Amino acid sequence: MHQEFFFNLEKILYEQNIEEKFNQFSDFYDNFKSKKIVFNHNQNSIFKENINSNLKLTHPTKIRRPKFLNSTHSLAKMIHSIAHIEFSAINLALDASYRFKNLPEQFYKDWLEVAEEEIKHFNLLNSTLKELGFKYGDFSIHDNLEAALKATQNSLNFRMGVVHRGLEAKGLDANPFVVAKLESSNHPIKNLLKEILTIILNDEIKHVKKGDYWWKFSNKEQYNFLDICNLFHQFSLAGKKLNINARLKAGFSNKECIDIAKFYT
Repeated sequence: MHQEFFFNLEKILYEQNIEEKFNQFSDFYDNFKSKKIVFNHNQNSIFKENINSNLKLTHPTKIRRPKFLNSTHSLAKMIHSIAHIEFSAINLALDASYRFKNLPEQFYKDWLEVAEEEIKHFNLLNSTLKELGFKYGDFSIHDNLEAALKATQNSLNFRMGVVHRGLEAKGLDANPFVVAKLESSNHPIKNLLKEILTIILNDEIKHVKKGDYWWKFSNKEQYNFLDICNLFHQFSLAGKKLNINARLKAGFSNKECIDIAKFYT
């Protein structure tokens, strides 16, 4: 019995129970890789607000990030923040696969692969949270990534540019700062966290590279990336200091990196 791709992906995307969501995805992804999936590109895509409706939402500017990471509580808060980014990235990858129709099969393969890796990242972070006596949902989260999902729901070009070449690349910029912050901690769990952050960085370079490829594929109107930054000025699409090495591996040119840094100065 074959599953229909978009119908089943919709159920996974909007499933609120995390364990059930991941189990459904695992079964679905196994069927996809085994060619037990059929595509109905006439299937309508819906958009639901508040994918994270069971979590405490706070405006991004009101979330206070700990300056020091020596206490278990401050470390847990930081891990929770990264885990939320990874959980949001699962939904962003699932939504890209679900929302955009009539694309080469490689597109769907790419974003399901991303979703699987984001689930791996989330599980690594969530298990570490549990070791510290916390769990996902114990702290407030922001919905900035979900806002980007909503703002780009009608355009593959904008989705790939804003989310996967923008906000995900911003994560590349942030990674070294989090690692440096961890260096000042004397908590015994810090080495495990550094290992997890290395795994995340290496995988995220591949994710941004996929975003780079599909942005260029869909960029029929020939926007440059600064146009995207300007059109979506409500989102800051780069960190305060760019991770140039990671961005070059992910498909950015050196000139783009210079221009982006100037744009956000």
